[in-house]
Amino acid sequence: MIASKDQEREVRSGRGSDRARDRRPPLSALRETRPERVICQSVRLMTAEFLFVSGDRIGMRRERRRLACHIRQIAMYVCHVALQMRMTTIGEGFGRDRSTVAHACAVVEDRRDDRDFDEFVSAIERIVVLAFGHFSEVAHD
Repeated sequence: MIASKDQEREVRSGRGSDRARDRRPPLSALRETRPERVICQSVRLMTAEFLFVSGDRIGMRRERRRLACHIRQIAMYVCHVALQMRMTTIGEGFGRDRSTVAHACAVVEDRRDDRDFDEFVSAIERIVVLAFGHFSEVAHD
């Protein structure tokens, strides 16, 4: 549905589709295969799947956002500790800043005082190391 007369004119003249096309990222950005990006996103997906296997799925929207944040923080921590990746590299892999990675590592480290959480993170660390080894080994292959 078209919201205004200006948008209707743009669609009829074909200008609206050009503007939408200009906003899309180039295909090269979508096919990005830098090793750190692939590894970081893979660790994030492994963390999410492991969490969903071991726990309940969260239904509320606010809780889903919080869960996504916790998953990303755990994945950043695991990349730093288990794979020995630099915080700058992890930040680039997740599309975040190095200081965000440092905060995530601090948050996860503080939460490791809880025995169940510590066992959960330790299990993810073991799985990720088995899957990827150390980042330096993967990056130089």
